[in-house]
Order: sequence, then structure tokens, then C-alpha cells
Amino acid sequence: MEPGTYAVDPRPTGPPWRLWQEVGEEAAARQGVYAPVYSVSFGARGRIVIAPGDSRSMTLIPERCEGYCRGVDGRAGPNLACTGCERAVATRIDDCGSWQTVWLEPDAVVSRPSELPDRPPPDWADLERAEHRVPPVEPDGSWSRRWEAAVGVMLAHLVTATENHPVPLPSGPVAELLGHAVARYLPPGPNPRTVELAGPGIPEPRPRPDVLLVPRHPGTGEPWRPPGLKATVVPLDSGVWAYLTSPGETSPMPAIGALPAGVLRDDYPMPLRPWRLLEPHDRAFRDTLVGLPEIRGPRLRRYHDAAYRS
Repeated sequence: MEPGTYAVDPRPTGPPWRLWQEVGEEAAARQGVYAPVYSVSFGARGRIVIAPGDSRSMTLIPERCEGYCRGVDGRAGPNLACTGCERAVATRIDDCGSWQTVWLEPDAVVSRPSELPDRPPPDWADLERAEHRVPPVEPDGSWSRRWEAAVGVMLAHLVTATENHPVPLPSGPVAELLGHAVARYLPPGPNPRTVELAGPGIPEPRPRPDVLLVPRHPGTGEPWRPPGLKATVVPLDSGVWAYLTSPGETSPMPAIGALPAGVLRDDYPMPLRPWRLLEPHDRAFRDTLVGLPEIRGPRLRRYHDAAYRS
């Protein structure tokens, strides 16, 4: 989370957890899980996630600071207590391989206006700003963790929207960056489905493809939909989508004087680049897939069962 922002998860999250075999299919579906998993969350709905630096007046509860590596993962429930009333009010997560977050318990906190000046809410116009684009490569030369998670979520929706049919991607950044990941989850075969980028500021593709790859709203998270049209859409992180639509180009002309922004030097050292192809975050893919009701269909259920056996 960026400083000064928050998000609300409408799904049950965190402990207590119950095994799928004990819960059963219908009870799991009421919790938003539509295919077999190891365990189902029966935690609170509507938990609020913020950046750790935005938390105030809370202290760790030592006996709830378990973790797999050198951090805490929240497995025992809320591990942050209010310094005033000493009630457990939030969960800090910063274990290895996890996003650094603080999750506020909805029944333990109260929303109050801040004394900070109001900022305009994010809107579709924000996608046009260069700073909204999320580069796929980190400064250290590794793939962006946000891209890996975003591609995993997108792929789950794509598998569902195409009912496990193969998908040839449009040429350019989409095919170059996502082609390997899509081919891994939707290998070539008969009856392919077409997909194109769509969204604010992009002319409607002709002929109309089977699936539109669209951005999520930067404020609400809702997917963009073409005005007045019923279309099958696959949502994508708005920062990732913005990069795919406007990745920026390096200048082909010789640079005179100081290097302009976006021009890569052709002498040593060159910018670091990943040593492997982009792979989606597997847990993001699977957690999203089992949360889509369409997974109950026989074709997608076979796909899910095969994926979990692999």
C-alpha cells in the first residue's frame, strides 16, 4: 500500500481456518471459496489494509509474533494491540515473501475524518500520468513483485473467461511480457479465443475480440467496461495496464549533451535485467481462481483439479 492509502477486503481473511473436508462445498462457497483447497478462512470480512508506516499507537503482542522466517505472518490472529486500551486491533505481516502490511480488524477500529487536506480521489484520468505506470523490472534487475502478483490474478480471470481455451496475445508489450506466462497456463490448442487491450482512451478494437484486457479503477478496484456494450472483460492492475498501453520508448536518435529521460546508454554498465522470463505468482493465481464461482463448471473444475495435482 502507498502511504496515505487503504483498501478493504470484502472476503473473509485470516484465522480461524477450517479444513475443506470439515467445511464442505456449500459452506465453503458461502465463504467465497468454490473449489477444493486445503483450508478455508472463517476470519472477519471487511478487514482494512494500510501501509505499516501509517499505523499509530499500536504495539506488538509478543506471544502472537510467529512467522516462518524472520518476520511475523499473523497465523495466530491479531498481533498488534492498542497502546491505550490494550485490545488486539490489527495484524502486522512482514514475513519473508509477504507484502509488508497492517490489517485493521473492522470490529475493533472506528473510522474518523483526518485533519489532512482532502486529495481528489483517483480516477481513470490517473492512468494517463507517467508516474502511474509500474515498470515490470525492479532497480536490482528482478521482476516487479507487483507484476508477478498482478499477472497471477489476471491469469485466473483469463482462464475463467476463456474456459481454458488457448489465447493468442496481441503483438507488442503484451505478448513480449505476458506471452510466456499465458502459454504456461493456457497452452496452444484448438478453438483459440482472441484478446485485446481495452480501456479509457483506447479506440474500440475491430473486429471485436472475445475478451478485453482492461484496467481496474485506481480507486475502487472495479474493472473498466466499454460504455453501452456487454463484453467479457479480464481485469488487470491499473499500473501494469498503463505500462502495457504506454511503455515509453527509447530515442533512436543520437543524444547531444545530457541524456534525455528514457534514453539508455550503450556503454557499461547497462541496466540490470531479469535472468528468467516473467512468471506469475502461483498463490495469487490459485487463490483468485478458487474465488471465482465459474470454477464450479465441469471444464474449469477439471482444469483446477489438474493444476492442484501438478
